[in-house]
Amino acid sequence: MTVKECYEALNADYEGTLGRFSMERLVQKFALKFLTDKSYEELVQFMEQENYAEAFRAAHTLKGVSVNLGFTQMYQISDEMTEALRDGKKPEDGLLEKVTAEYQRTVEVLRKLEAS
Repeated sequence: MTVKECYEALNADYEGTLGRFSMERLVQKFALKFLTDKSYEELVQFMEQENYAEAFRAAHTLKGVSVNLGFTQMYQISDEMTEALRDGKKPEDGLLEKVTAEYQRTVEVLRKLEAS
């Protein structure tokens, strides 16, 4: 799988990301770093603890990482989670599951890129 194919599979912003990083190998390097980012795990942990202030921080970080990498769908769902958690509020039921589904899809595609 090429980097461009990876971004196409994610419906992500390849051209915009390439414009920011200037070189495809840098896009690949930083996209694969998403696999070691702990924001999602922290989000899940803090949601389980009902610590919505820290969950907000984790969701906000996940959102920032996603937008910088051009992962449009991951950005959109993490933005929705960030806004739902703003001011320490509990988000609506099912939102974490939506974040989880998109996160797992993103990781699955990135693992294919990593294996290439």
